[in-house]
Amino acid sequence: MNETKIKILKEDKFSLVLSGGGALGIAHLGVLSDMQELELEPSEIIGTSMGGIIGACLAIGMREDEIYNRLQEFSSIFNWLKLSFKGNAVVDNSKLYNIFDKIFTDKKMSDTQIPLKIISTNLKTGKKRVFDFCDDIYIKDAILSTMAIPGIFKEHIIDDDIYGDGFLCENLGVSEASYHNILAIDVMGINSFETNMPDNFFKTSNVLEMFEKSMRFMIYNQSQTLISHSDKDIYLIEPVTKDYKTFQFDKYKEIRELGIGLL
Repeated sequence: MNETKIKILKEDKFSLVLSGGGALGIAHLGVLSDMQELELEPSEIIGTSMGGIIGACLAIGMREDEIYNRLQEFSSIFNWLKLSFKGNAVVDNSKLYNIFDKIFTDKKMSDTQIPLKIISTNLKTGKKRVFDFCDDIYIKDAILSTMAIPGIFKEHIIDDDIYGDGFLCENLGVSEASYHNILAIDVMGINSFETNMPDNFFKTSNVLEMFEKSMRFMIYNQSQTLISHSDKDIYLIEPVTKDYKTFQFDKYKEIRELGIGLL
């Protein structure tokens, strides 16, 4: 990003938009580190899935290094994985709830230092649901909703409605921005997929890689459509995440580095 854009973000209010992307979302931290050095502070934060988790931490006043230390809990799958043997998902959320409960305690969406919006999907209607300061709910409930990938993480219930991951509706929440200037970090952008086709010895590996690549294509095109229809100034940052998988939380050190030096 050039000095002119940085100057605009310093002088004017701007929305910070953090995309979803599983472990790839740890790259957001590298950008946040640069933002702290440049003393860039958003006037609101909008996050989906992993972007919602990191955005919520930032919104309650945590520094980048604090968030990084907390996310290390995800580096070992045994810290958060609890298999579910009933229902619609593979993972039970009880361990995740305990992690988020330690971070956010009883803070509600209205208790943040920076206004926060978290994007989720209503699994009854398929419609987008944006949790913000007007909602009388705990931050941890909004987070458990936005990260609940259908079939993987257990869906989350709030007031009799059932919610799942926000990527189903809007992985990069630019349409929810209140300000004309937007700093958007998309870890599922153009740099998140290889141009060549999988060529592994085992067909199973090729099939899995094709599935993940297809998902990245779908999410990328969704975000590009939203960007193209926006009349706001969007400063888009797309870390090069193509060499990592969305489940590689053990690579947190390397993935964080992907966001360094992009401002």
